[in-house]
Amino acid sequence: MKLRIRRWFNFVEHHVDHSHENAAPLRKVAVAAVVENPYAGQQVEDLRPMIAASEELGREMGKVLVERLVLTQFRAWQGWHCRACGRAGTCQCPPDELVGGGKAWISSFMKRAVPGVQIDVPLACKDALYVRSHYDGMTVVLPDAPWPDEIAVIFCVANRGRISARVGGLKFEDMKGEDGLL
Repeated sequence: MKLRIRRWFNFVEHHVDHSHENAAPLRKVAVAAVVENPYAGQQVEDLRPMIAASEELGREMGKVLVERLVLTQFRAWQGWHCRACGRAGTCQCPPDELVGGGKAWISSFMKRAVPGVQIDVPLACKDALYVRSHYDGMTVVLPDAPWPDEIAVIFCVANRGRISARVGGLKFEDMKGEDGLL
C-alpha cells in the first residue's frame, strides 16, 4: 500500500524573548500532510498495511521539514546530522531520525474534527520527558482539510524550550538523556 498525499501545509512560528536579550528566538515548525484514507467508511481490524506505508510518508514529511528548516534559517539546527544515514540536508529518513537523539517518547494524540478546526500539537523535550521547560505546543489550522476520506498527519518541532519557562522540574542543562525520562 502507498499512501496518496493530497495536500501539504507548512507553518513557522518565530517568537522573540525581549526579557532576555541573549536568548535565541523560539522557532516552531510544523509540516502537515493530508493523505487519502484508504479505509474511509470501513471498519478495518488490521491496520498494519497502513502503518507500514506510513514509513514512506514519514520520509516525505522529513524531506519537507528539512526544506522548511533550511528556508526559514532554523539556526539551532545547523550542523545536525541524521542518526540513521549520517547525512544532513539531503536525507529522506523519517522525521524522528532527522532530529538526532530522541530517547523520550513522541508526544501525540488523535482528534476527529471538521476541516478548518484548530489542532494543538503537543511538544516535549526529545531526550528527557521530565524537562518541563519544553512542555509546549503549536496550534495548527488546516483550511478545508481533512475531508471525510482524508487523514491529516502533522509533525512539529521547536529549537528550544518555552520562553521564560517557570514550570519547574528538571532543567534542560541537567538532563542525562539516557532513559527518555531524566
